[in-house]
Amino acid sequence: MTRRTGRPRERRKDSGEDDWDGGGPSPSRAGQGTPRPGAGTAASRTDDPGERARAICLRLLTGTPRTRKQLADALRKRDIPEAVAEEVLSRFEEVGLIDDASFAGAWVESRHHGRGLARRALARELRTRGVEPAVVDEAVGRLDSEQEEETARALVERRLRSTRGMDREKRIRRLAGMLARKGYPEGLALRVVRRALEEEGEDPEALEWYLSES
Repeated sequence: MTRRTGRPRERRKDSGEDDWDGGGPSPSRAGQGTPRPGAGTAASRTDDPGERARAICLRLLTGTPRTRKQLADALRKRDIPEAVAEEVLSRFEEVGLIDDASFAGAWVESRHHGRGLARRALARELRTRGVEPAVVDEAVGRLDSEQEEETARALVERRLRSTRGMDREKRIRRLAGMLARKGYPEGLALRVVRRALEEEGEDPEALEWYLSES
């Protein structure tokens, strides 16, 4: 028997591309670097400030209404040219995607019934969001004085139990301060607190004396 000498030949793996030596990309990778039809279209749209502005506004409006000023501020932070931003925002207003009056009405309804905010606090919140003064006045004007006082009484009733055990002065400060933070006028706040304490059994004359001194 003849003995074979020398190193055994290494069998190359049949990977389909390791054996390729044609001076170009292997057949299995051919076309990987070739752009798909229309692949540059998305990039070109991204570079268009108008398209970018519309995309930003639509994303911000998804699920959450916003005022024109809020959207304008967002576009400014993203370096959208002012003229382009104004054009896009005006178009959004024309088709009803931006409606500051509807925003203000919904805001007042939600924040008054949900958080118990009074007209003064609601007006302040709307102004900080860029709603025009006339629109603010119309929106908060839907809440009349009777509704505001009724809400103030409900707020005090819910908080009253947690103040039991405190002295009279501290209770009055705690309850009236809570209403003041929610935008209720001082006179209304003290009147509502006094009534609630009287109904709980506090001496009306003692309350009258304290409130006249404070």
